[in-house]
Amino acid sequence: MPIYCAGDAPVVLHLMSVPQSIIAIVYDYDQTLSPNYMQEEAIFPHFGIDGKQFWQRCGELVQKHGFEHELAYMKALLDYLEPDRPTNAQLRELGAKLSFFPGIPHMFEEFKSGLLTPEHQAHGIGVEHYIVSSGLKELIVGSRIEPYVRKIFGCEYAEDNDGHITFPKRVISHTQKTQFLFRINKGMLDLWQDVNDHMPPELRPVPFQNMIYVGDGPTDVPCFTVMKQTGGRAIAVYNPEDQSRVSFKKSYQLTAHADRVKHIAPADYRPGSHLRLLLEEMILEIADSIVEGRREDLEAGTVRAPRH
Repeated sequence: MPIYCAGDAPVVLHLMSVPQSIIAIVYDYDQTLSPNYMQEEAIFPHFGIDGKQFWQRCGELVQKHGFEHELAYMKALLDYLEPDRPTNAQLRELGAKLSFFPGIPHMFEEFKSGLLTPEHQAHGIGVEHYIVSSGLKELIVGSRIEPYVRKIFGCEYAEDNDGHITFPKRVISHTQKTQFLFRINKGMLDLWQDVNDHMPPELRPVPFQNMIYVGDGPTDVPCFTVMKQTGGRAIAVYNPEDQSRVSFKKSYQLTAHADRVKHIAPADYRPGSHLRLLLEEMILEIADSIVEGRREDLEAGTVRAPRH
């Protein structure tokens, strides 16, 4: 028990554990929750941007000028939208155009009731949803899924004095995504909080064992690796409508050759689908382990009365 001195009087700090009853499902966005890239679906048609030319420009910034991929698309977007750049509020409005794989957002609502047992609920166990994306946060915030998600992390633009987007304020690369897994783990969802601060495992509201990560490909490998190393769970999804099989091959490589995930499934979130069954079984397994862990703690902390 740590003891700190305040003046001449010792102060004893009693550290108490937190309930750790939340099960967190963390999703990538593009190709995971939606079959389309958000820029192509919401921004390009509205502003008349040629998608092929846009991505070629991004490739040039990466290959010829050494840009990171995420910074390349954010700069290219600013260049294409000159001289009348939109505001973040306008980007949020465009988010209403985003579409999703079957079962989204209905699954979020359906997980609120009918899945966890009365015993699980008596222990305060619940499911929360998070999104960690290298896409634009404002688009996702403006979409139909925002009311169901505890927190959305994504790339963001600052605004100039007139309110127009002007400079990347926050960039989340695929390697930086892991930072946000630790934010969820520690409950540090406000970005001013220093996620590197030490926090004992018993004080972290969402242990990695209570976490499920859902992604679609190589950009999710760092998060898949964290899940594997910390006892979390992970699923790689693919688009079953992709006739080129590129989407499937990305997921297949992750399990058959790279050994990053144990499970792959079509991105169909409707009841009875392979993916939905995997998610439900993982949630129930985690909930059962929480209940069992509390039983064991209670048993270990109980001193039996003498018996004659």
